[in-house]
Amino acid sequence: MKRISAIAVLLFITFSLNAQMVTEKHQGMPVSTFSIVAIDTVAGEMGVAVQSHWFAVGSSVPWARAGVGVVATQSLVDVSYGPLGLDLMQGGKTAQQTLDALTTADKHPDIRQVAMIDVHGNIATHTGENCIPNAGDIQGANYSVQANLMINDKVWPAMSKAFESTQGDLTAKLLGALQAAQDAGGDIRGRQSAAILVVKTESSGIPWADRLVDLRVEDDPHPVQELKRLVKLHRAYVHMNNGDLALEHNDKEAALREYGAAEQMFPENLEMKFWHAVALVNMDQVEKSIPIFREIFAQDSNWATLLPRLIPVGQLNADQKTVDRILKEAGGSAKD
Repeated sequence: MKRISAIAVLLFITFSLNAQMVTEKHQGMPVSTFSIVAIDTVAGEMGVAVQSHWFAVGSSVPWARAGVGVVATQSLVDVSYGPLGLDLMQGGKTAQQTLDALTTADKHPDIRQVAMIDVHGNIATHTGENCIPNAGDIQGANYSVQANLMINDKVWPAMSKAFESTQGDLTAKLLGALQAAQDAGGDIRGRQSAAILVVKTESSGIPWADRLVDLRVEDDPHPVQELKRLVKLHRAYVHMNNGDLALEHNDKEAALREYGAAEQMFPENLEMKFWHAVALVNMDQVEKSIPIFREIFAQDSNWATLLPRLIPVGQLNADQKTVDRILKEAGGSAKD
């Protein structure tokens, strides 16, 4: 126990000094925006979502680390609040202790807006007195919403209400809060980029496996709508991955169910259709695969060229005769 405390103290001193050096160099980029940080302790997920009239907001505002916490650093943003905040929380500091340490070391805390949640659900928020109005924040059960440079003072209350009323998982609730902010008026300058980052509350030690959602819209006239589309596409590919996993466990019914769910979400996506058809061939259901291949080849003949290339690398369990039959009956022809 003493050793953990000593490490936490060392981290506190080291990162407070680092934060001071960073803030001495600059006052920050004007990434004024609205954001939300939240945790779902039941599902074991925590995340942050943001929209701004600033290019690539996802590269500076949202931060998250599985088993540690989440951070949103904005207004005249000091990006170091993100990584240093996560390091301090990982060292044993609560969200409030972490935020206090960083604002104390900051020479310009009056222009910062920051929100943090640690893995235990502790919330800390700071809205500096010189954040450009309208600016404010609200904390609720397991979440915090914050905004600055808004067209009115109804934006963050709308986010709070939406988060609490939106049905679905944490990702859906985060998106609901962003949409409500924009519907309430949003950034006085308009909109440009958005991002969402969701991680597990329990770390497996494999960062990429613990990152559940990590999507960005860098420059778009309707960034929240585009982010919602990307989240839907992400969910469809989760179904595709689950289908592949089911095949690995020889659960053919589950595989087809997952592939079907993906295709229903994005029926125009040829890749989802292609790998579904390949899976049917691998399950000795060639007859069922041919209508799917026919639809694919009619739209893009490159998929017909790809099909035989899968045999030598072990991705298609079929001989050349079977492939020739598929190409003939599905109206495809390989280019090589």
